[in-house]
Amino acid sequence: MTPTDGYDDTRSTFDENAFRDALAEFGGTEAERRVVARQARDLVDSGQAADDRGASLTVDEIVRNLRDAPRGTPATRWNWWLGALEAAYGGYHEFQVRRIPKA
Repeated sequence: MTPTDGYDDTRSTFDENAFRDALAEFGGTEAERRVVARQARDLVDSGQAADDRGASLTVDEIVRNLRDAPRGTPATRWNWWLGALEAAYGGYHEFQVRRIPKA
């Protein structure tokens, strides 16, 4: 079956729970990791990064990019990477982490 929305099935293979667990490498709170994982899920579901980069995002791909950040917790690294995507392609502000719940 051919998708009618223009998205292929590879975009739905992103494992949000595995990504949230992988973020523990960068410290932060559970709430912070949950917010970053949700933003990553939204980014993957939007198809924007796949369209811009020509390949779907995976957990390993995102974690590799977050490791390139100079330092910081998951949200700091996520926003750093999104800044790079924003500079290269534009349109990534909506996926930044702006607030982390206390609990």
